[in-house]
Amino acid sequence: MNLSLKHPLRTLLTGVLALLPLAATLLLLSWLLRLLAVWLGPGSAFGQMLTGIGLGLTESEVIGYLLGLMLVVVLVYAFGLMVERGLEQGIAKLLETLLQRIPVVRTVYDVAHKLVGLLSRKNGEELQSLSPVWLYFGGKPGADSAGAVGAVDAATGAGKQGTAVLGFLSTPQAVLIGGKPYLGVLVPTAPVPVGGGLLYVPPDWVEAADVGMEAVTSIYVSMGVTSGQYLPKAGG
Repeated sequence: MNLSLKHPLRTLLTGVLALLPLAATLLLLSWLLRLLAVWLGPGSAFGQMLTGIGLGLTESEVIGYLLGLMLVVVLVYAFGLMVERGLEQGIAKLLETLLQRIPVVRTVYDVAHKLVGLLSRKNGEELQSLSPVWLYFGGKPGADSAGAVGAVDAATGAGKQGTAVLGFLSTPQAVLIGGKPYLGVLVPTAPVPVGGGLLYVPPDWVEAADVGMEAVTSIYVSMGVTSGQYLPKAGG
């Protein structure tokens, strides 16, 4: 290649590489905004409900949507004040009693109530709901069980290494499958950690991960590029 072209091409490549993180961030934000527009925008079922609320005050659908949204925000804020003062317990108990009497609504409410309960943190638990955990396929490193991935090799004395996956514990309460205890672990996907899979694994495959929710999200969104920022680095 002509020497006169090398410098401009190198400069152009440098600019492209420098802009890639910004472009990836903008693409991710754009995807999130489109997702929110589908769920909460004026064209969604929720947005049409808000628009219907506000159309009583104006003929503009956009202004009606904004007025409906403002009303919902005010109501949620007022309910938040009630929660802080403990005034909502009587109302919540009454609503829960009414919802439990409706067959289909009762099922949906129970599922939603349990999902919200997963976000609660209980002190004293080694593994908490939706807390980051390591999932070791075959067992934790250093396990003594026969055939475990982390077991010590009898001939060489070396510890075997298996696959480790970073995920979230769905609930610390084990369930019985085939008469044996299993834990549910949510394993996200990269680079969009919103999706993923739910795996039921033996409790001795799961270990609490000393990282935060932000670290897990960053690692998956970056497809592992930022692992060195949150996880210990190997020597050498």
